[in-house]
Amino acid sequence: MQTYDPNKSSTEVRQANPRKGNLRVLIVGLIGIVVLFAVVYFIYTATQVNPT
Repeated sequence: MQTYDPNKSSTEVRQANPRKGNLRVLIVGLIGIVVLFAVVYFIYTATQVNPT
């Protein structure tokens, strides 16, 4: 795989690769944040006492 091509413009160099590595990182990070908030919410609600 060639990492440097002197014939490419600066716009072509900045384009995303077809393997979508950045998208994978964003999706995994988003899922991780949602799961983390769900765990925190569950722990918070499980430790609350019922009002009498």
